[in-house]
Amino acid sequence: MSILTVKNLSHGFGDRAIFNDVSFRLLKGEHIGLIGANGEGKSTFMNIITRKLEPDEGKIEWSKNVRVGYLDQHTVLERGMTIRDALKGAFKYLIDMEAEMNAIYEKMGEATPEELEAMLEEVGTIQDTLTNNDFYVIDAKVEEIARGLGLEDIGLEKDVEDLSGGQRTKVLLAKLLLEKPDILLLDEPTNYLDEQHIEWLKRYLQEYENAFILISHDIPFLNSVINLIYHMENQELNRYSGDYDDFKRVHEMKKQQLEAAYKKQQQEVSELKDFVARNKARVATRNMAMSRQKKLDKMEMIELAGEKTKPEFHFKDSRASGKLIFESKDLEIGYDEPLSKPLNLRMERGQKIALVGANGIGKTTLLKSILGENKPISGSVERGDYLHIGYFEQEVKNESNNTCIEELWQEYPHFNQYEVRASLAKCGLTTKHIESKVTVLSGGEKAKVRICKLINKETNLLVLDEPTNHLDVDAKDELKRALKEYKGSILLICHEPEFYQDVVTDVWNCESWTTKLV
Repeated sequence: MSILTVKNLSHGFGDRAIFNDVSFRLLKGEHIGLIGANGEGKSTFMNIITRKLEPDEGKIEWSKNVRVGYLDQHTVLERGMTIRDALKGAFKYLIDMEAEMNAIYEKMGEATPEELEAMLEEVGTIQDTLTNNDFYVIDAKVEEIARGLGLEDIGLEKDVEDLSGGQRTKVLLAKLLLEKPDILLLDEPTNYLDEQHIEWLKRYLQEYENAFILISHDIPFLNSVINLIYHMENQELNRYSGDYDDFKRVHEMKKQQLEAAYKKQQQEVSELKDFVARNKARVATRNMAMSRQKKLDKMEMIELAGEKTKPEFHFKDSRASGKLIFESKDLEIGYDEPLSKPLNLRMERGQKIALVGANGIGKTTLLKSILGENKPISGSVERGDYLHIGYFEQEVKNESNNTCIEELWQEYPHFNQYEVRASLAKCGLTTKHIESKVTVLSGGEKAKVRICKLINKETNLLVLDEPTNHLDVDAKDELKRALKEYKGSILLICHEPEFYQDVVTDVWNCESWTTKLV
C-alpha cells in the first residue's frame, strides 16, 4: 500500500526550475536514499511533501492517519526548556490522550448504562494506544535514546538555548526517534554525529520496521541502511533498486546507452539533412527528399543532459612556515570548567593531523584555543613563525545577506567581476547560484562559497572544522584530492574515516585527554 504518492510535481524559484513533472511513490517498509548533487532540490522536495512549501503544480497525497516525523537542517528548539523536556515533547500526543482518558473517567459516574459502555470502549482503545506506544516507560525510553546519541554526556537537564548547532541536531533527532512515526524523513542526520553515534543510528535504521526517506552524502552510511535509491538530477527524479553502488553501476550504463543512441541519431539526422539539401531542388528526386524531410520532422530527438560542473579546489600556497606550527604547555581548554587534562601537544611543519573523538569533548574548543580565539583556562599555546592560516569554521553564526558575488568581493576587493564569477564557478556553483543571496542556498552550496573564500587565500596552515558536512559526493572527493595535494600543514576535525585516512599523517584521539565521560 502506498503511504505517499506524488503526481506530476513541478516547482521552481524565480526562473530556476527545480522539478519538472516529477512523480514518486513510497510504500510501507521502504528504506529510501534520496540523492543528488548540492542544489538539485532534495531539501525542497522534503519541504514540499511535508507541506511546508506549496508546489507550483502537482498533487501530494498521504494515506490517512499517517504520522510523519521530519528532521530538517533548519528546525529550531523553543527557549527555556531542558533537553529532557524537549525529548519528552515526543510523547505530547500520548500525554494529551491520557488527559482525555482521565476526563472520560470523571464523566463515568453520571453516565447512563449505554453511555458507560461506549466510554469503556473508548477508554480501552486509548489504554491500548498508550501501552503500545511505550507511554508507561517514557523516562526509560528517553534515557535509552539519549544514551545512544550521546546526549547523556551533555546532561539532560541542560537548557536547549546553551547547545551548539550539532547538539541541537542530536536533540531533534532523538525526539524524532522517540516519536516512532510511520515514516521518518531525515535530512543529513549524520552531519553532527561522531563515529560512535553514527554507528548507533545505523543499527537503529537497519532494524527500523517503518518507512524512511534519507538524504545523506555519507555513502558508507547510506549503503548500510537503504534498499532503494531515488536520484534527483536535471529536474527529474528516478528510482533505482538496491544501494548506492547498484545505482552508480546502472546509472552509468544508462548514460552510456543514451550517449550511444544520441550519436547514432545525430549521424542519421546528418545523413537525412544532407540528402534533403542535395535533392530537394531536382525534380527526379524531390519526392524522396520530401519523404526524408517528413521523417526528420517526426523524429523524436534524443537530448543529452548538460554535464554538471564538477568543483575544482586548488589551495594557494604561501611561503613556508617555520618548523614549529604550535606547541602547548599544560594547556587546559574550556569555558566555565576544563574540557581537557593539561595538554602538552606539538605540531610541526608538514604534518597533517585529524582530531577525532565524540562530539562535545572539546575538539572545536582546542582549535579555537590554538588559533587564539578562545582564552585557555590555564597553560599556554605558542604558535610558530610565518603562519598564514586558512580557517573553515563548522558553524557560521551570523549568516550574511550578501549575494555570493558580494560575499567573495568583500573578502577579495581587488578581484574584478570576471575573477569573482570564475572562482565561484570553479567551486561548482552555477550562474543562478552565484547571483543568489547566500541565505537561500542549500547547506552544500553555502559550504562551497566558504571553500571558495579559503582557496583564494595564500596559506601554509589549514584549520578545518568538519569541512565535509553538507558537501555532495563530487565536492567531497575533490576536497580530499586538493588536501592530499596541499603542500602546507593541516589540522582537521572530521568524523568520516573514509575521508581523512588517505589525507593525514597523524590521528589524534581527543577522547584520551578529555575530562568528559565518553
